[in-house]
Amino acid sequence: MRVVKTIDEVRAQVKEWRAQGLTVGLVPTMGYLHEGHASLIDASHRDNDRTVVSDFVNPMQFGPTEDFESYPRDIERDAKLVEEHGGDIIFNPEPSEMYHEGFSSFVDMTVLTQELCGLSRPVHFRGVCTVVSKLFNIVKPDRAYFGKKDAQQLAVIRHMVDDLNMDIEIVGCPIVRDADGLAKSSRNTYLNEAERKAALVLSKAVFLGMDMVRKGEKDCSAIIGAMKKLIEAEPLAHIDYVKIVDCATMQQIKALDRPALCAMAVYIGKTRLIDNFFTEDV
Repeated sequence: MRVVKTIDEVRAQVKEWRAQGLTVGLVPTMGYLHEGHASLIDASHRDNDRTVVSDFVNPMQFGPTEDFESYPRDIERDAKLVEEHGGDIIFNPEPSEMYHEGFSSFVDMTVLTQELCGLSRPVHFRGVCTVVSKLFNIVKPDRAYFGKKDAQQLAVIRHMVDDLNMDIEIVGCPIVRDADGLAKSSRNTYLNEAERKAALVLSKAVFLGMDMVRKGEKDCSAIIGAMKKLIEAEPLAHIDYVKIVDCATMQQIKALDRPALCAMAVYIGKTRLIDNFFTEDV
């Protein structure tokens, strides 16, 4: 396993693999890897002959008041995890390698990006679509792996691949949680002890919503209301949103009469965390 910094190095290695008839998987990440990322690398290692892990904190998907500068980074730690889980290359470029001087081309999307996280983070998905498109063009993978914790991102990437006729299989992988239920996230490192305990309210709300669906509740407002009441009882929690949307369009629905996503974003102190469940997984 090796760490490479340039696009040319990645392309040269992938070209060599292709000449040998090997399949290639891509795991796009922003680094500071944890067990959730490890599960994506495991899936790619299982499905493909070779795996590329991108490790790039993408400045384009951060707003001016967001945590780009403070976002955790540790490439040596990441390299160890990638090697342990069967990855072959880490692509760890500088921003100047991905966005040359005068860069002015973007991949944008409507509808799917205008709900949930797109409302409070208006530049986010343009940055995601642009950088993922670039990674797809650089690596040209057979398959790319994304976690279901970032459910809207997964839907957006799948839609982009379909819209732009990209010949790539998008694989969504289950949320990985700590033993107490908290969804794995690089941003969990921001939490102090009290906030870490308070953050459990997200997974508790998810499990409550899933239980209501399992018992036959179809009224979205009833499910959302119960989840919000639970979250609001935690003094350190501040809700950005709790919504139920159509899986295909990311638009809000009133009743569970189709495949749906129940998603939330909640601030614990100053840290914004997300969690969700798909009704089809209940």
